[in-house]
Amino acid sequence: MLRVGLTGSLGSGKSTVASMLRSLGAEVIEADALGRELMEPGHDVFSQIVAHFGPGVLSEDGRLNRPRLAELAFRKGRLDELNAIVHPAVIDLQRRLMDEAFARDPNAVAVIESALIFEVVRDALIRADKQKSSAPTAADGPSSPEWLTDWRRRIDRIIVITAPDELKIARFVDRLNLPPDNRATAEADARSRLAHQIPDAEKAAQADYVIDNSGDLTSLQRQVSELWPRLAAESNNSPFSLSLQ
Repeated sequence: MLRVGLTGSLGSGKSTVASMLRSLGAEVIEADALGRELMEPGHDVFSQIVAHFGPGVLSEDGRLNRPRLAELAFRKGRLDELNAIVHPAVIDLQRRLMDEAFARDPNAVAVIESALIFEVVRDALIRADKQKSSAPTAADGPSSPEWLTDWRRRIDRIIVITAPDELKIARFVDRLNLPPDNRATAEADARSRLAHQIPDAEKAAQADYVIDNSGDLTSLQRQVSELWPRLAAESNNSPFSLSLQ
């Protein structure tokens, strides 16, 4: 078994690489999709967000008003408050889904596609530093500071996808398929989001594998195809009991 973290900033091409890995046999877990699911009514994350940010983040249909929540998070400086609610729950669900994948196939390669693997660690460290005067958390699980700040306890290998920021922004905006008049606003939003993410160079320095997505799709596919046999071989050589320590 092998737990792989697939990360990269907005517009880097994570979803494309995840799709390629899935076609080669990987069990792909999409962190963004899990987060969206947990933020729906009926989930504890949803209830915590409403309790913390107030009923103003709700739409008329009783679901979260995501543009309003994004406004509070990115433009009102409350992103860390939101992440403190969402990240531990998403990581816990990721762990459970990986356990299920490995129960089905002990030699599986489980890939967690997430833009924020390193940012989760950074933000958890900041919160822990702010809470030093508080009583320490006794739990040693997905909600504890130790579990969030030590990503190697959760992930065996990290793949970082890199690309120039201007190319990431162009990809992000193109994907939205907006009229020309709205592109400037979308570009500003992309720059704001990138500003909250750790630069590629810092992520690449901690990665086990780096994929350069500054070229075309053929180049990207070649890199993924060359990497997959290495991941599969590492999975076969990693005992179930050892990898989950």
